[in-house]
Amino acid sequence: METVEMNSVSLKRPHSGDEDGVANADEIKRQKISEKPKTGNDSGQSIETVTEQPDKPLLEDTKNEIIPNEETEEQEEEELEDSDEDGDPESFADMMKHGLTESDVGITKFVSSHKGFSGILKERYSDFVVHEIGKDGRVSHLDDFTVPVDDEDPSEETFTVLSDEDKQRLEELQLFKNKETSVAIEVIEDTKEKRTVIHQAVKSLFPGLETKTEDRDGKKYIIAYHAAGKKALAKVRTATDPRKHSWPKSRGSYCHFVLYKENKDTMDAINVLSKFLRVKPNIFSYMGTKDKRAITVQEIAVLRITAQRLAHLNKCLMNFKLGNFSYKNHPLKLGELQGNHFTVVLRNITGTDDQIEQAMHSLREIGFINYYGMQRFGTTAVPTYQIGRAILQNNWNEVMDLILKPRPGAEKGYLVKCREEWAKTKDPASALKKLPVKRCVEGQLLRGLLKYGMKNIISAFGIIPRNNRLMYIHSYQSYVWNNMVSKRIEEYGLRAVPGDLTLKGATAVHIEEGEVDNYTIHDVVMPLPGFDVIYPKHKIGEAYKEMLVADNLDINNMRHKIRDYSLSGAYRKIIIRPQNVNWEVVAYDDPRIPLFTTDLDKLEGKPLPVLPTDGKFRALKMEFSLPPSTYATMAIREVLKMDTSIKNQTQLNTTWLR
Repeated sequence: METVEMNSVSLKRPHSGDEDGVANADEIKRQKISEKPKTGNDSGQSIETVTEQPDKPLLEDTKNEIIPNEETEEQEEEELEDSDEDGDPESFADMMKHGLTESDVGITKFVSSHKGFSGILKERYSDFVVHEIGKDGRVSHLDDFTVPVDDEDPSEETFTVLSDEDKQRLEELQLFKNKETSVAIEVIEDTKEKRTVIHQAVKSLFPGLETKTEDRDGKKYIIAYHAAGKKALAKVRTATDPRKHSWPKSRGSYCHFVLYKENKDTMDAINVLSKFLRVKPNIFSYMGTKDKRAITVQEIAVLRITAQRLAHLNKCLMNFKLGNFSYKNHPLKLGELQGNHFTVVLRNITGTDDQIEQAMHSLREIGFINYYGMQRFGTTAVPTYQIGRAILQNNWNEVMDLILKPRPGAEKGYLVKCREEWAKTKDPASALKKLPVKRCVEGQLLRGLLKYGMKNIISAFGIIPRNNRLMYIHSYQSYVWNNMVSKRIEEYGLRAVPGDLTLKGATAVHIEEGEVDNYTIHDVVMPLPGFDVIYPKHKIGEAYKEMLVADNLDINNMRHKIRDYSLSGAYRKIIIRPQNVNWEVVAYDDPRIPLFTTDLDKLEGKPLPVLPTDGKFRALKMEFSLPPSTYATMAIREVLKMDTSIKNQTQLNTTWLR
C-alpha cells in the first residue's frame, strides 16, 4: 500500500500554555460563527495538541518524581499567568512564524490513501474527553458520589462548626505565619458533643495541630497548638507519616477516587486540591498526566485523607468533581495505566460521507504512524530536542545559551525581559531580578548559576527538577525516532521486511528473510537511540548512525559521564491501530451546544442534546482507545491529513478570525 506525503496544512488556536489567550480566541471565533457561518474551506481546520501519558523511562535508573510547587511563589505566579497576555490572535500568529512545523521534527508521512478534509478540534474544550484505562483494563468513569460508610469518620458538622475567622487563624498557626503559639476557640454551646466536634474539626482540617480543653474566666475554650513545634509540622506534612495516630488501622492508607476535571491539567488540579486540603501535593499519586484543554476522567490516590473530606470539596471547587471513593493499601504509579479512551468531536467538517468513511475505516483497520506529537518538542523557536542534543554532546555552554538566550516567538513578557537582561549582562542575579516567576526552567537555571558560578554549569543545571532535565533528552530521542520512522516507511512501505525489528517478550529480534510472511507492519518496532538497543539490519540502521554522526554523537557510545544522561534506549511500535473505534456524523446549528453527554451530565440527569437533522454544520464524533505513550493528535492527523503544528494552525486560525 502506498504512503501519502503530507501536502496540506491545518488550523490551530494557541497552545494550552497560553490558555487565557485561547479563551479569548475561542470567544471571538464563536462570535464570528454566529455572525457568519463558515463552511467548505480548509482554513476552518484546527488541531489542538493533547498531553498524553508520558513514555516509560528511557534512561538508566530513571525514577518518576512528583515535583511539588513552592508555596511561596504559587499565588504570585497564578496572578502573572492570569494577567500577562500576549495580545491579539494576529500578533500571536506573527510570533508563531518562528515555531516548528511537523516536517521540522520528522513527521512527514501518512499511511492511508483517502483525501484529507478539514474540521475544527476543540471548538469547545468539552469536545475532547479523555477517560483513563486502568491497569485492570477498566475505563474510569465518574458515576458515584457516595462516600464509604465509616463509623470513625467525623460528622458533617465538622466541616461547618469553625467560623471563617477561626479557620484563618488556625491555618496561620499551622504554617507558623504569626507569633501565636496557640489559638483559643470559645465553646458557645458547652456540651461534650459540641466540644468533641470542634476537636475533630481542628484535627481533621489542620494536620499538625493538637487540641485540649481549658477553662478561662468561667468559659470553656478549645486550645489548638503544635505538639512539638515546627518539627512536628514538618513530620505530619510528609507523604510517609501524616498523623498516623488518627487513621483507623482497619482502613486502607490510601483513598482512591475518580477525578473529573474540565480545562485544568493534572498537576494544576493536584495543586488546587492540596491547597484546599492544606497538605503537600506529593501525597497524591496518579498513573498518567492529562491535558488541560479537555474534559478528563482519571483515578487519583491520596495518602490518609478521608473520602468524606474529599467529597466535601465538591461543594466548593469549580471545574472539578470527585467521586467513586474507595480505600486501598497502595498508591498509584506513573505508567501503570493501560491507555486512554478518547471521545472527540471535530466540528464544521468539510469531508463527504465517503471521505469520512474511508478515513475512519483506515484508522480502524490500518491505524496511524506512531509519531511523537508536536507537544514533545516545545512551542518556541528553541525546540527542546536541541537542548537535549547539547546535553548529550556535553556542550554545557550551548545548553545554558539555548535555555537563556533571547528567542523570537510567543512568550510571557517577563521571560522576554529576563532573556534581554541575560544577553546584555550575562549576570544571573541581574537576569533573575527581571523574573518574578522563579519556578520556570529559566529561573531555576539562573538560581543554579548564582549558587555554583558560571564555571560550573553542570551543577547549576542540576538544580532543575530531574524530570524536566530528562525531558530534553527524551525529546532528542523522539526527534531521531520520528525522522527514522519516516525514512523507514518511505523506503519499505507498510510491510515487514528482512532486517526489521520485532519484539519477543521484552527482547527485540531481527526479522529474517525466511520468516517475513509471519509478520505484518503492526509487529515492527523501531529503537529510540541508546546503549541497550539493537538497530535494524537494513538501510535504516545505517541512517541512525549517519544522523547521530551529523549531531556529533557516537551511536556505539550512548553512555554519558553523568549517569542521569546515559541513554539506555527503548523500542516503539511504528504503527498503532486504535481499539474500540466508533464514529458518527451529526448535524448542528449552534456551535456552543454540546454534542454528547459527559459523566457529569449523566450524574446530574441532563438529557442528550436535541440535534437537527439538517443543521447548518456537520460534526464528526469519534471514539477510540490508545495505549500509553501514543498521541491522539497523531491519530486525528491521519484522519484529516493535516499538519498539526502550531505554526501552520495559528496563522490560518487568525486569518479565519478576521
